[in-house]
Amino acid sequence: MTPAQSIPRARTIEWQVAGACNYDCSYCIQSREYRRGRPRREQLERAIATFAELPGAWEIKCSGGEAFAHPLFMAYVVPELMARTPHRISVLTNFSATHAELMEFARQTRGRLAVFSASLHLESVSAEEFATKAAWFQMLLDEDTRFVVNQVVLPGREDEAARCRAVIEGRGLRWFPQLYKVDGGVAEYPSPAALIPLVGRRPTSREANVAPSYRGKLCWAGVDYFVVDKDGDAWACRTAKRYGEGALGNAFDGSLARALAPQPCAYDICPCTVPANRGMIEGVTGGAEVFE
Repeated sequence: MTPAQSIPRARTIEWQVAGACNYDCSYCIQSREYRRGRPRREQLERAIATFAELPGAWEIKCSGGEAFAHPLFMAYVVPELMARTPHRISVLTNFSATHAELMEFARQTRGRLAVFSASLHLESVSAEEFATKAAWFQMLLDEDTRFVVNQVVLPGREDEAARCRAVIEGRGLRWFPQLYKVDGGVAEYPSPAALIPLVGRRPTSREANVAPSYRGKLCWAGVDYFVVDKDGDAWACRTAKRYGEGALGNAFDGSLARALAPQPCAYDICPCTVPANRGMIEGVTGGAEVFE
């Protein structure tokens, strides 16, 4: 991406539909204590009503925990979002949903599914099995829906990630690497040079998640982007929430109120690529060299 190709700002909500997850990955960055709980039907209803009142068109990215593990995700959340809001929907999932559930999800979101991010977790499924299912599912989606396979590259296991990449890309799928994050930062890799074939020297936010710093750059988080957790609490961004800053109210009780203007980023890490890829960080159009 050249400097002239700025990323247009696209209003986005990251909604943690459920805290609970049906996987228990040893490397999960969320503590087991936090991976609990599912909003009740009346809470989901109030959140959807809040989203419906937002001006303009938004992308609502549903995640967890595991969204599909919430019994009301397919039975209530998806059809209500489709019926009661004008917004597009995206999802981040471990892809454990059944073939029948995925077929119904594709049907219900036809024409309004923006991004489907499927995370590969080798503790629960093989790369070959995952790739076969993913290739089948991608054929059900609209041509303009972005389907991507995410995988955390664990320190010292870069060869394993490279093998998975070959399997995924061998089925014509997009593979997206993420550096492993711990305690609000990025884990130390024994051989950073081993990461270069996987993420490159200057990866953009569309090529890898290396959790860069955007400190000082004007950011629209809190205005045109925010996160809503499993308790309905809204925050300007993930890092702000970690520090107990950037609170925007609650989507369940009707107190959610967006910030009025963008502010310079005050943090040394942006742990997910959604803000950068939705044009929230001004002046970010290309990669930044992260490896010597």
